[in-house]
Amino acid sequence: MQPEAKKQVSTQEPPSPPVTSKQGRPRRGWLTAVVIVAVFAGLLVSGILQRVHTSAALRTETDDMAVPTISVVSPQRAAPSQEIVLPGNVQPYVTAPIYSRTNGYLQAWYFDIGAHVKKGQLLAVIATPEVDQQLGQSRSNLSTAEANLRLAEITKNRYEGLLKSKAVSQQDVDNAVGTYNANKSIVEADQANVKQLEALQSFEKIYAPFDGIITARNTDVGALVDSGSSGGVKTDLFHLSQVDRLRVYVNVPEEYSQATTSGLTAELTLSEFPGKTFTGKLVRTSEAINFETRTLLAEVDVTNPTGKLLSGSYAEVHFKVPGTTTTYILPVDTLLFRKEGLRVALVKDNKARLLPVTPGRDFGDTIEIISGLQGGESVIVSPPDSLVNGEKVQIAPTNAAGGMQ
Repeated sequence: MQPEAKKQVSTQEPPSPPVTSKQGRPRRGWLTAVVIVAVFAGLLVSGILQRVHTSAALRTETDDMAVPTISVVSPQRAAPSQEIVLPGNVQPYVTAPIYSRTNGYLQAWYFDIGAHVKKGQLLAVIATPEVDQQLGQSRSNLSTAEANLRLAEITKNRYEGLLKSKAVSQQDVDNAVGTYNANKSIVEADQANVKQLEALQSFEKIYAPFDGIITARNTDVGALVDSGSSGGVKTDLFHLSQVDRLRVYVNVPEEYSQATTSGLTAELTLSEFPGKTFTGKLVRTSEAINFETRTLLAEVDVTNPTGKLLSGSYAEVHFKVPGTTTTYILPVDTLLFRKEGLRVALVKDNKARLLPVTPGRDFGDTIEIISGLQGGESVIVSPPDSLVNGEKVQIAPTNAAGGMQ
């Protein structure tokens, strides 16, 4: 029974294989390859284009960053009448040390420092016993000489009368006339000596030579007073200053010397009088430039009826000087200090141009430019130190409020 079963199994037909297309398989492979190549090519081209665009943008940004961005200002025309402020020294209109003209000892003084005195007022008295004794002796000598002169005159007149009658000789008359003339000369000399000593005696009293204030007293009662006539050191008893009118001396820089003329009004300010000014007038100048300081000495007179202004004070003198040339004002941060000299940087056709300028007065945050500008320029604020002529620059945009964005 087993061989039959085996035979039956071997006689069965095998299953038929599936039918395939040899033409469809290569076509699908080719399309897949084309799609893959196209994707890779697109990615490659996209990467290259992106890199090209990035490089171009980077170059553009680098070029833009290489161009300095600056802000500009316009020069401001200075006022035609400019004010200059200069230091001044306040001095008395008249000041004098009071000396003695005779030797002696101070007997009394009547005024101390700060006292207001009038012209001719007695300041002090000097005791001069030697002068008094000399004066008494000179007066006695003068009396003797006058007595001898009267006797000589009588003798002369008598001899001249006797000569007419030939009672005396001509020689006797000549002797009498000579004696008279000699005695007359002696009298004149003694009179001069008496007047000199009287003058010295009058110097015992010291009087004020003008109205003023005693600013110093250098002696006291009993002090030895030396007039210096005998070679000693002079003694200045007092210092007297006239302060109802004051002189203020100012050194004007040479550049303003031509505009500083007589009659110019000046305003004085002092630290001890905040907010208050005193009016004066420029009355004279030295008409010469001091070659050491290159300044012109000017005198301003100020009335001081109340005596508020003290001599010796420091004052700031304000002059309204008419402008002789057109000047401009710029911020100090527009200046470039180069070895060639002072420069400012202008913008023209988006390029920098370095322009030499001449500075004037320095006002702190601004400065006066005397020459080099015409008034219509665009001046760069805070220019970089590396800026050169012809360098390309760009002006920063401003917002509606006037500031940079």
